[in-house]
Amino acid sequence: MTKTAVIPDQDALRRVGKSVREKLEDNPRVHRVPNDKVEIYAISDFLSVEECQKLIHMTDVVAQPSVLYDRDYDSGFRTSYSGNYNPNDPLVRTVSDRMDKLLGIRKENGEYIQGQRYMPGQQFKPHNDWFYTDQPYWKGERKRGGQRSWTAMAFLNNVEEGGATHFTHAGIKIQPKCGVLLTWNNALEDGSPNPDTMHAGTPVVRGVKYVLTKWYRTRKWS
Repeated sequence: MTKTAVIPDQDALRRVGKSVREKLEDNPRVHRVPNDKVEIYAISDFLSVEECQKLIHMTDVVAQPSVLYDRDYDSGFRTSYSGNYNPNDPLVRTVSDRMDKLLGIRKENGEYIQGQRYMPGQQFKPHNDWFYTDQPYWKGERKRGGQRSWTAMAFLNNVEEGGATHFTHAGIKIQPKCGVLLTWNNALEDGSPNPDTMHAGTPVVRGVKYVLTKWYRTRKWS
């Protein structure tokens, strides 16, 4: 008899996927992006223009060359600048709570919100937000809160040209629009990581792109 491979956090990913899906689909403000490969939802005017302007300034303050687990900035894979906001800042706390409430996920499971800035020519090549559990870094991430379940990403400004979020496997390109929040399930309905969530921040051609991102774990993040 063939032994079925164990997928870490599969039960938790299935449960949270179902609960968030039901909550979003019951919200009249939420629009599901039509496709059959990834659960992507969009919310217009999630942030006000004033909030976006303040968060852009905060991003400029914390921005440093973005890093990855197995590549450095000079590799060209992720050439944006990014940094975590102060979680105790009143605006950051308000936005974070708003995200938690929208998704119905406990705040303890959310990572710090990260601001990201892309100048002309900068990009983030195709990647998944979920963790590859066969890699050395997983041992640490499993202790820090486990697999990433949902991603919430808000655009802080319009971009003159380029800078789309491109879900490469699903064939979806979403152009930045100030105040819009995107959120997607990083797992399939059965709780296994969804390879079709592969996405990229395409190169900015003209202007500057600002976004913020919050990732949610299956357990308390530490």
